[in-house]
Amino acid sequence: MPALQPALQISRARLPATTEISIVDEYGDARQQAIAAERALTVYLNKREIVTLMTLGDDPEALVVGYLRNQGLLRAAADLAAVQVDWEVEAAVVITRHLPEDLEARLSTRTVTTGCGQGTVFGKLLDQTALTVLPDTQLAQSTLYQLLQNLNAYNETYRSAGAVHGCALCRQTEVLDFVEDVGRHNAVDTLAGRQWLQQADSADADIFYTTGRLTSEMVLKVAQMGISVLVSRSGVTQKGVELAERFGVMLIARAKGRHFQAINTQNRLALDAIPNRPSHARSSKEASS
Repeated sequence: MPALQPALQISRARLPATTEISIVDEYGDARQQAIAAERALTVYLNKREIVTLMTLGDDPEALVVGYLRNQGLLRAAADLAAVQVDWEVEAAVVITRHLPEDLEARLSTRTVTTGCGQGTVFGKLLDQTALTVLPDTQLAQSTLYQLLQNLNAYNETYRSAGAVHGCALCRQTEVLDFVEDVGRHNAVDTLAGRQWLQQADSADADIFYTTGRLTSEMVLKVAQMGISVLVSRSGVTQKGVELAERFGVMLIARAKGRHFQAINTQNRLALDAIPNRPSHARSSKEASS
């Protein structure tokens, strides 16, 4: 009988996501205003300094695990031995049982990205040509509209303080887990970390939602999580589209109200709730006739 691995040692170092400051508004009134927290957290992997992340500090253990997972620096959740966060020294120490054999090669290559709150990816991740085959997730237009409506109940930090991005793991219309942070990549990394740390019932998520842009690194991270539908209220970049086509991810950009722009649908989008067209707007077919 194989020996059991010791339980994961993990801290619980959550801090409030907002703080209050004194402001003077346009009427000359002085009052207290909630603002988003922003804290530096330096990540060490087996005593090796990896990166300093700027974060709210709301779920730091999940953030650093998800970051290392999405960077390809951790292969499996079972490799984790300890995750300890100490805010007094602004450090997160991750101890693992195994490291990638090409760790040094990965760390020697960095790509500066468009990501707010992160800005780099390691080890030529954007050059990957194959991942685990993604599920052929179907999405109905009516389901998308209901999901967007359900997401309105979230964004607590954004409503009170602004200056943050939100990301969610969803199963069709159901929001399984939602995270806000100062950078959209921190939010997606935290969700990835929670999956591995089993902090949320999100293993069967089939849709990923973000308030941020659909860039190359966002598409890559979602594909690494095994999800093939990526929805955003914001726009998309050229490289994001290229990777979506490479990995088989359907993008739903500029999703607000009844509006959206679907990209790389692969016949997986069912248009079952087409809204009435405004009288002043003509379809592309009508305009060209």
